[in-house]
Order: sequence, then structure tokens, then C-alpha cells
Amino acid sequence: MAFDPPVDLATLAPPIQRVIGPAAPPPMRMMAARGAVPGLRPEQLATTVALLARHDLPHIDAAVREAAEATLVKLAPPILNGAVGSPETPPGVLDLLASLYPEDEILEKILFNPSVAVVTVERIASQGNEKTTEIVATNEQRLLEHPSIIKCLYMNKRTRMSTADRVLDLAVRNGKTVDIPAFREAAEAIVDELIAAPDAEPTPDDLLFLEAQAEGERLDAEGVKHEVVTEDDEGKEVVEEKAKPLDQRIRDMTVSQKIRTAMLGTASARALLVRDKNRLVAAAVVRSPLLQEGEAIAFAGSRAVSEDVLRIIASNGDLVKSHQVKFNLVANPRTPVTVALRLLPHLRTDELKKVAKSKNVTGQVAKLAKQELDKKKPGS
Repeated sequence: MAFDPPVDLATLAPPIQRVIGPAAPPPMRMMAARGAVPGLRPEQLATTVALLARHDLPHIDAAVREAAEATLVKLAPPILNGAVGSPETPPGVLDLLASLYPEDEILEKILFNPSVAVVTVERIASQGNEKTTEIVATNEQRLLEHPSIIKCLYMNKRTRMSTADRVLDLAVRNGKTVDIPAFREAAEAIVDELIAAPDAEPTPDDLLFLEAQAEGERLDAEGVKHEVVTEDDEGKEVVEEKAKPLDQRIRDMTVSQKIRTAMLGTASARALLVRDKNRLVAAAVVRSPLLQEGEAIAFAGSRAVSEDVLRIIASNGDLVKSHQVKFNLVANPRTPVTVALRLLPHLRTDELKKVAKSKNVTGQVAKLAKQELDKKKPGS
């Protein structure tokens, strides 16, 4: 099946069923495949062509299917506009047309079509540009009925920052939970922030968010990534010169903006944000779905990150699959003792020796590292 949601053939208008049914004369079926059946309304003709091209109807031969496919991707404007604007067009066909014709004016009509499926709105919210995501965000009733759409908007980098704030605030005010990785942190931050009203033009905060994205992408492209912060001769952390423009933009952000940047931004941005003094921001960094193993290794070994960050890393089953993450957590004096002790048995002999001799870890961790070494000795 090529339709989502599936098209129930039994619910189609009789004129459509006569053309796509097994009893239809082959010449009529071929005419329909070419979009030339008289008497069909635009939505009926577009639906017929879509079904002949993409539905697994067993009686449709290859020639008809090929002709229908060629017609489907170049529907005449009157037929296409009539179909996307009609509530009688099946939701599955609207979804297909949305993927084939991603122009703003077509997607706008589909979004305002009362028959559009939630899955189609989610897809547009996830992949759409600034203009289409703004349209999705206007239907607050639909957003509250389907918080999954709010997630799609929030996690789409092309959605304005002000719009992401607005839809998240809508969810929080109405007691809705949104399945985004750092929802708890984002929801807590949004309560204390001023939410911008919808506007035709981007706000300064929207532009700041985009500028930070661009700066982060530039640094990542140059291979800087999580090396944006280094230590000077005295062991004090300093921001690399080339990373200072990004660092300044992050400093100008609200907590909510930092949290969204932490989740959707680049490795360079996360390397700065994980050191943020606000616990909500730092926690959001290690909840980011974009976080890579190399970043987790660096954060697990850093003495500049908070205990909360280290605890979150340790509780993430995917991250602690990395042996280096385990070792770095145990060897990091800022890691909570209970976390370090839980990971100790997973270390290798040479790593246990390093921990046992380390002057940075607590005495309890060093002592238990020696005990683990004794267990590994032959005959013990």
C-alpha cells in the first residue's frame, strides 16, 4: 500500500469505483490513467489516478500503472487544486499529494482541508519550512488534541524559535505532555518566559536561534566540534577564539532557546551548553537525540560538567554501552559515588589499576577498585 492512512475502496464515490473496478473496460481505465475521464470532479479524478498508480489493485496492468504514475506527478493545476481543497478527497490521497507537491500553496490547502490526517500534519510539521510550520501552529485545537504535532514542530529546526516556544507554552498551560527528549526541562523553563505573539516577520530571538545554528554548523564543518573549550596553562577552561561568536550568541539566549539549541544544535553548541550554569540547559544537552558517542565520552571525562549531567549519562543505556564512557565516569571525581561504584565492575584490569592509584577519585572508589582487582587475581 502506498497510502497513509490506507484508502478504503468501499467508501469511494461510485464513479471512481466504476473506473478502478475489475469490470471497467480497459480503454476507460487507460483514459483515467491519463487523467482524461469525462464527468469526474477534480478530487475524483485525482483519486482515481492515484489509486491506479499506487494501489495494489491486482487487475491493473503495468501499462495502466505506468501511465497513471506519469499523470500523478504532473497533475493539471485545476485538478490538483480541486483535489487538495476538497474534503471528499481521501486522507490517504491527500497525504500522497502532500509528498508529491511540497509547494507552500499546495501544503497550505492540505493543512486547511478538514479531511487531512494527523499523520500528514505531523509529516509537514516535521519536514516543512518556516511558512508551512507557521500554518500548522495556527490550529491550536488540533495541537491540543494531538500533542505529537507539537513535538514535530518543536523538533523541526526550520520552525521559528518563537513558534516553538508558543506551541510548547500552549501544551504546558493545558496540562499536555509532549514526547520531546527534554520536555521536563523545556516545560519548566517556558513558565517564566515571555511568549511572543504570532507575527508575520521573525522576531530577534528567531534570528538569534538561526545565527547560532549557522555558527555551530560552521565550527562543526571545520572539525572543531566538542573541542571548542580547552584548558590554559593553569588548568582553567577557556573558549577557543573561533568559537567565541557562537559562545556570545548562546549567552544572549533565553533558557528556553538554549534548551532547544541543546537538543537540535551542533556538537559545538552542545560543548558550550553542557557547561551552562543553569541545570535545565546542561541536562537538555545530554538528552539530545543528536548526541554522539564522542561527545558523551568527552562530557563523561570533564570536571567542568555538573553531577546531574554525569548522572544522566550514566542512566542512558545507549551511552554507557561505550566502554570509554564507563571508564571516564568512574575516573571523574565529579561523578556521584553511587554511580561510579555501579560501573566499577565493568572496568578492565588495567583500568582498575589506574582508578586504584588515582588521587582524583574518592577513597571509597579507589578502595573498591582495589577489591575488584583482587577478585580478578588467579585463585581468588
